[in-house]
Amino acid sequence: MVTPQHLLTRLEAIGHALEDSGKGLSLIGLGSVGQERQRLDEYSDLDFFAIVEPGCKQSFIENLDWLSSICPLAYCFRNTRDGYKLLFEDGVFCEFAVFEPQELRTAAFAPGSVIWKRPEVSQAIAIPAQIPQPPEPSSAEWLLGEALTNLYVGLGRFRRGEKLSAQRFIQHYAVDRLLELAALFETPTATPADPFNRERRFEQRYPLAAALLPQFVPGYQHCPQAALAILDFLDQHFEVNPAIKAEIVRLASE
Repeated sequence: MVTPQHLLTRLEAIGHALEDSGKGLSLIGLGSVGQERQRLDEYSDLDFFAIVEPGCKQSFIENLDWLSSICPLAYCFRNTRDGYKLLFEDGVFCEFAVFEPQELRTAAFAPGSVIWKRPEVSQAIAIPAQIPQPPEPSSAEWLLGEALTNLYVGLGRFRRGEKLSAQRFIQHYAVDRLLELAALFETPTATPADPFNRERRFEQRYPLAAALLPQFVPGYQHCPQAALAILDFLDQHFEVNPAIKAEIVRLASE
């Protein structure tokens, strides 16, 4: 098992590797190895930015010796133009990007923590030029309408035999709208939100709504049951149009 201390030790070693390269400028820890260390556990991975001298980015991306010298690599693939997802042989998983300083001006990331930097580099390098903000909330009317029509369309697809599409409409798209509506009837806990991904930590932020998720997402074969559970939930909290409600019940009951 990879312990939190193991992860932090590996992160420090990556900082030393950047320093030893002579071309590194800074290592920024993100997420649970950044400013949210309270979330760090044995299931965490290492999210980081390696900041290197101008003109050196490609050499760090094309040759990963600066990482394999710390521990052999078991698997990696380049998931973006800037970096990789990578698994070390000892089970430490990383997702990282390599940037040159000027690229940070437009990079989208939540504030991180400086793990290592050259003395002349500002501590502010771990703070994005524009801190990402959660998207503007949609109106409750729009969210409700989307959820209801997703249920209706999804059930039609299910009855037609398009069960995969039905699962997406009912147990994905409609549930996405429920995740947004949750804030209207349940006060979130102090667990921080992820500005990029609404599903992250939903169970911790909205425990009452999360307790119903097994009914909302029961699986490929159970779209009618999911649709009725979602409809019942919406009907308890909002004024549901009786015509669309009747059609959803009809399709779910056929």
